[in-house]
Parts: sequence; C-alpha cells; structure tokens
Amino acid sequence: MARLLHNLLLLTVGLTMKIRLVGYWSLVYGYCALCTGVALLKLGWNIILRPSTTFQWTIRETPPACLNDTSLGTHCYVRIKESGLRFHYVAAGERGKPLMLFLHGFPEFWFSWRHQLREFKSEFRVVAVDMRGYGESDLPSSTESYRPDYLVTDIKDIVEYLGYNRCFLVGHDWGGIIAWLCAIHYPEMVTKLIVLNSPHPCVFTDYALRHPSQMLKSSYYFFFQLPHFPEFMLSINDFKALKSLFTSRSTGLSCKGRWLTTEDLEAYLYALSQPGALTGALNYFRNVFSVLPLSWSEVKSPVLLLWGERDAFLEQDMAEACRLYIRNHFRLNIISGASHWLQQDQPDIVNTLIWTFIKEGEGRKNYRNL
Repeated sequence: MARLLHNLLLLTVGLTMKIRLVGYWSLVYGYCALCTGVALLKLGWNIILRPSTTFQWTIRETPPACLNDTSLGTHCYVRIKESGLRFHYVAAGERGKPLMLFLHGFPEFWFSWRHQLREFKSEFRVVAVDMRGYGESDLPSSTESYRPDYLVTDIKDIVEYLGYNRCFLVGHDWGGIIAWLCAIHYPEMVTKLIVLNSPHPCVFTDYALRHPSQMLKSSYYFFFQLPHFPEFMLSINDFKALKSLFTSRSTGLSCKGRWLTTEDLEAYLYALSQPGALTGALNYFRNVFSVLPLSWSEVKSPVLLLWGERDAFLEQDMAEACRLYIRNHFRLNIISGASHWLQQDQPDIVNTLIWTFIKEGEGRKNYRNL
C-alpha cells in the first residue's frame, strides 16, 4: 500500500509539472501570436502613411567620428580559443590595475559605456566589450549559439584572457542579466557586482508571471521569438523603431542635457544596420525561455543595483525583490527621473554611486591587489 501511494504521488507530481509546462509554453506561443498580430497592424498602418519610405533603410558604411574618440580608450580584439570567436572591446587605464568590465544591453554596444570609460580609467583597467553578436565582435549564425550559458562563458574567458581572475562587473539590461548569471555561477570571479536596470533573472520570471502590467511591458520578448519578422520591423523607415527607443518621450533618455546627439544616434545605427547585426541581438531573446527559471540563483558577491525611476520596460517593484537572492551586502538606489538608459541618461549620478559602492570596505581589503 505504501509503495502504491508513493507511486501515485510521483505520478501526480509528474502530471502537475507537465500541465504547468504545457501552460507555460501555451502562454509563450499565445502571446507571440498576439504580438505578431499587433505588429502586422502597425506595418499596415505604416504602409498607408508612408508607402514610399516604409521599405527603405540604409546600411551605414562609415563609422561616425565619436567611435574613434581616443579619450574613450583603445580598440582591441581577442580570439577565444575554446569558442573560436573574436571579441572586440575598448580598453583604457593602466594594465595591472583592477579590472572593471562593462557589459552592454539591447540594442546597444560598447559605446553605451562612454561616460564610465572616461570616469573610471584613472583607477581601473576599464574594458567595455561588444558582446557576442554585437558591434565588431563575431556573429554566430546559429540561434542556439546565444544561449545564456555560452554568453556567461564568454565573459569568464575574456576576463582570463585579459590576465585577471577577478573583476568589478558592471552590466545594464541584457548585460545585467549576464552579469547576474556570472555572479551566480562564478562567484569567485566577481569582486563586486554592479547592475543597472536589470532584475535578478528569477525575480523577473516570478514577477512577470504574476503581474499582467509587466507582462505587457515585456511583450517584445514574445514578439522577438519569431524568425526574421522582428528584424524587418526594426529596420523599416530607416530603423525608425530603434531611433524611437532612444529618443521618444515614452522610452528615450529623459535628462534634457543628456539626449543623444545626432552623431551618438548614428553610432548606434552604424552598429545595428550592419548585415546580421539585428539577428545577433535578437537571438539573445530567442533563447531566454529555454533557461528560465534558474535551478541555482544565489549571489554571493556584494551587489549595487541602480534603477531608473522612469524605466518604460521594467517595473520598479522588481528592484527591491532582488534582495531575496543576495547573500551579501546589497545596496539599491532608485534614481529619480531617470530612464531605462541609466548610464547615459544620468552618468554623473551613476558614476558617483558606483564610486561610493566600490570604496565601501576599502580599508578592510586592498582591491588593487585582486
């Protein structure tokens, strides 16, 4: 009888998990279909309003001068033996100083950290990476090549190639997700973790499933699961959707003195208009549902989480919930009036808060020797 009850319990648990799994993927694909319908309506409306320009976009052939600004650092490349991929990065500061590694988000590249490269090069070896599929780094053609475990391994390999075994890791948006995962899987590698507008992956999953408002704000995650069509929608009208992300009132940079200049915007369009660039960026999203939720989620490094109050994509309540997964010092700063593009929108405030966090405990540990 005991064995029978045990078998029935296992059967019930297994059936419950299968039902939850079917429900989960039904939600994902159902929402994909809904987002596709909305995108088709937008496309039709664009064709009606701008029939002559809707299907026109320009590949930028020449990088704007700001990408070769020597005050930002030196352009370097590294080929990782294990993956065979070549990565581009911009580095400044003396070799041998502590490493501060910057990971950008979507749809960005190393240039999003220009204000921080200038700020922290006095005391750190600062390195801003073009992540796999972005900028001048290699662009694998397979969607599966952008699985989060590969992206995390990329960062570990880059740190080791640079001659370090530890770093101050800074990530924004998708770079923040990868930074969280690096701290989870390689805690010995992360001296301190600094994340901008990116919740712990477990927080994001749990919160989005329980809050329809966040699910709506994250609808692009579902739309980006489609092959080819998202790339097309981001390209029409000469990449109008990408321009709007950075410049519109609802989603763009909110600090008036920090709006992107025409040259800054052209830098992004130069990087993202190259053949295959949008596919590489979108492939990050096309792997996200296969790895969540995480089976291991504790963060042992000290964490600074910076959050723009006016983030159009992520609700602020997720920021405080990250505390549940951190087994060390946790500091959260909500920056009033700041947008999702925090390090570009409010660089002075962001830099000051990072300095304060880094200096905490300096008397107890000489981080220069790490």
